[in-house]
Amino acid sequence: MSKQIILDADYKPTDAEPFMNERQREYFRGKLMAWKDEILKEAKETLVTLQSENENHPDIADRASSETDRAIELRARDRQRKLIAKIDAAIARIDDGSYGYCEETGEPISLKRLEARPIATLSLEAQERHERNERVFRDD
Repeated sequence: MSKQIILDADYKPTDAEPFMNERQREYFRGKLMAWKDEILKEAKETLVTLQSENENHPDIADRASSETDRAIELRARDRQRKLIAKIDAAIARIDDGSYGYCEETGEPISLKRLEARPIATLSLEAQERHERNERVFRDD
């Protein structure tokens, strides 16, 4: 059984401490869990809104506008669902000890990048290389 790590409210990971030590892992776990909770809260609010807007608009333009809004909202929710899967995968990487390391090179991903994108799986250099290759091989 692992001991519970308590972080100060103002704790931020730094390069001065060992990379992906217990405090850093706990910090990123908390950040990911808070992000997931926020997405789930927004999804519930969307569901309530969509259920309450289920009225029939007599005006065809109002109905079309309502359907467009609904389609946009559902597309956004689908993106959020995929994001939750990425968040869950990042939490699993924290649990198995691979979080914070580039899937391509095995090198540490910078704390700055993880702070900005906690679900990152590639270092900035590997991500840029991946995007360059994507542009080269993309069918236009």
